[in-house]
Amino acid sequence: MDDRGGSFVAVRRISQGLERGNTCHSTSAEVVAGSAAWLGRGLSCVCAQRRESDARPSFDLTPAQEDCLQRLQNRIDIAYDSSIPEHQNALRALWNAAFPEEQLRGLISEQWKEMGWQGKDPSTDFRGGGFISLENLLFFARSFPKSFQDLLRKQEGDRSVWEYPFAVAGVNITFMLIQMLDLEAVKPRTMVGATFLKFLSENESAFDLLYCITFKLMDHQWLAMRASYMDFNTVMKATRRQLERELLLEDITRLEDLPSYSLLAR
Repeated sequence: MDDRGGSFVAVRRISQGLERGNTCHSTSAEVVAGSAAWLGRGLSCVCAQRRESDARPSFDLTPAQEDCLQRLQNRIDIAYDSSIPEHQNALRALWNAAFPEEQLRGLISEQWKEMGWQGKDPSTDFRGGGFISLENLLFFARSFPKSFQDLLRKQEGDRSVWEYPFAVAGVNITFMLIQMLDLEAVKPRTMVGATFLKFLSENESAFDLLYCITFKLMDHQWLAMRASYMDFNTVMKATRRQLERELLLEDITRLEDLPSYSLLAR
């Protein structure tokens, strides 16, 4: 936390589980409003600090890598817009993937709090991550439904009484990855960023896949550190450090080779 008063939502666990009947290759919960650095105005504080070790020369890209990076940057630049039908449909699809047994009453509804949004309108939480953060969540739900549901419903491990809110944590992860990989730069300026660009040129879904790995790794770190919501920033920083180490391992030729990929279950 910092003294700037960014908002957050902490979720108090009451019961276990939600009772819900290419060129480029809830728990039953009550929501508590408060103040922390990992949401709202303070979102950019989460694992976004640059370290001196990141000050490395830029890396040249092949034309194919430049093309792939530009397409990813175009995705990053799209803000969530609740008036666009495509964005509305993606949000409905996320609800259906999360709670297939429960009909959504509206894009603005108290139901969204069950997924870990701050309020009844999820669009207000996309400011930090943009539309790509919704795409990341949807990719996770469709590609790794078991892991997605495990994290959404907090089904694994000895959980904290006060848990991180699932959906908002997801937006934070998107933001952290954009910062870590320096994806808004013209070309990568760190070895981690350059390594990722190699994976992206071989798999256009590399960012989405890395997001899934990171989310599961974050939860793994959360449990290992026996964290509560006050520890969220610390957990995110530990997750970033672990991810950077894994990306720089010599024998990694694709994202599926990352040790943390094994945490995912379909």
